[in-house]
Amino acid sequence: MKCKIIDLDNKAAGDLDLAEAVFGLEVRRDLLARAVNYQLAKRQRGTHKTKGRSEISGSNRKPFKQKGTGRARQGTSRAAQMRGGQTTFGPQVRSHAHDLTKKVRKLALKTALSAKQKEGKLIILSEAKASGPKTKDLAAKIQVLGWQSTLIIGGTELDRNFTLALRNIPGIDLLPQQGANVYDILSRDTLVLTREAVDQLQERLQ
Repeated sequence: MKCKIIDLDNKAAGDLDLAEAVFGLEVRRDLLARAVNYQLAKRQRGTHKTKGRSEISGSNRKPFKQKGTGRARQGTSRAAQMRGGQTTFGPQVRSHAHDLTKKVRKLALKTALSAKQKEGKLIILSEAKASGPKTKDLAAKIQVLGWQSTLIIGGTELDRNFTLALRNIPGIDLLPQQGANVYDILSRDTLVLTREAVDQLQERLQ
């Protein structure tokens, strides 16, 4: 499929053929949901924890004598039924990550790219470069382009001036092509790919 290329001045810079196998797939919401859940589960820290009996401060002596008090016998003040005692079956530090096969992850990324193309929210940029690290100059160009909630994906090596100028602009994210992922693509309204990023993604995903 044909797609127009523009530059940062919003001028036409030619056309580019997009591979149907990467940008023309049917949108499958189940795949996108699985990929997003996979990414968010890996990010979850899982540091919640309660104390078991061995971690509770206190003595090992019986809290009161075995007989004659009229109360139920107790062996330790650190038991779960005692005030300030252990928590039974409480949360422990663990990883929430789960497996998702490489084939499914790859298909989900292609589906996310295809979804943006189908919605008309995919823009191909000739190159993501700036003459200097000036946020004001780049912000003016982005305002003319109408980019508000946007993810820009460049090639393997990002231009340093462009990166420095862009990082202070709210609502705009920048990633190299090897960092392209389903969650970041779906979390922004517009997806911008450089010509170099398109070539590298097509080579990697086909």
